[in-house]
Amino acid sequence: MTPTSPLLAEHEALGATLTDFAGWQMPLRYTSDIAEHTAVREAAGLFDLSHMGEIAVIGRGAERALDYALVGNLTALAVGRARYSMLCQEDGAVIDDVVVYRLAEERFVVVANASNASVVLEELTARAEGFDAHVVDMSADIALVAVQGPRSLEIVSAVAPGQHKVLDQMPYYASATVRVLGHDVLVSRTGYTGEDGFELYVPNALAVELWRALLEAGRPFGMVPAGLAARDSLRLEAGMPLYGHELDRTTTPFEAGLGRVVKLDKTDDDGAPLAFVGRAALESRKGAQPARVLVGLQGLGRRAARAGYPVVSGTQEGAVVVGSVTSGAPSPTLGYPIALAYVTPEVSAEGTELGVDVRGRAEPVRVVPFPFYRRPQG
Repeated sequence: MTPTSPLLAEHEALGATLTDFAGWQMPLRYTSDIAEHTAVREAAGLFDLSHMGEIAVIGRGAERALDYALVGNLTALAVGRARYSMLCQEDGAVIDDVVVYRLAEERFVVVANASNASVVLEELTARAEGFDAHVVDMSADIALVAVQGPRSLEIVSAVAPGQHKVLDQMPYYASATVRVLGHDVLVSRTGYTGEDGFELYVPNALAVELWRALLEAGRPFGMVPAGLAARDSLRLEAGMPLYGHELDRTTTPFEAGLGRVVKLDKTDDDGAPLAFVGRAALESRKGAQPARVLVGLQGLGRRAARAGYPVVSGTQEGAVVVGSVTSGAPSPTLGYPIALAYVTPEVSAEGTELGVDVRGRAEPVRVVPFPFYRRPQG
């Protein structure tokens, strides 16, 4: 049976353009991609993320099971905090990137990408064998709604009376049970846009009431519902990887510039190096020169590079392919095209001028650091 967001009728009533995303019918946009993107940067956007997978790992051995299953150190994760991590193959390539929440000493929730949720469930179940832990798929019972943008604290506080201080003091990548609309709701200060924001995990039965309440609370602040198109351009500006683009089963965390999430220093109770799936392969790659490097590209012309376009070096006549674009789009915030691309190390230095083959014409680009956008502080 095709999975359906409990908010599908709400999206249809708002006139959303729907698209198939990992088998789900999800809103691509409601009005305009740029308007929704800009609202998130200047005020707030409301997102339905119910397609994401939520998988609980529970028991006395849950932390050790996750230490074995993932590349991160989950034993060190404090209750009430979250951590970005990865599930890798034996060869070190990425099966999925995930966010792990520790809700209690013996209870974790792993949030997986929609396209990989069933694979992550299968892998976690297999990797938890032999540990005092069991794995429970909660995805079908949970709706996930996100408020992202500089006015997100005020908006979420409006549907959580008396909880403003709790929300305001919540650190980034932390979570807490918050009283929302008279219900205890798991709220995390996380997101995928580069802005401040909150994600609310609720039972399906509460999803419509929450969605409508947030829309009403956000209207005075300029919040709008936002679809997958805006979410993608926002995450690209923030330099955040998208599975299937920057990450896949041919890519290791080191190639993606995410070697920091690989914790080779995690140890067992006796202080010995802790085994985890992919450890040997990742250990052998640490410090080695990768065959390709993920870089940011700033377009110097008007036409945007898109995923799959070749990156070239040299003149039009003697151009040599040195890489491939993984994500690219015009940046509504910055006013010029941006892209992420894998290129050979010798052309990866900041300031290197290259080209992207856009339908037979080399559009000029320059290697730049990413993220391309950082939200103002204070």
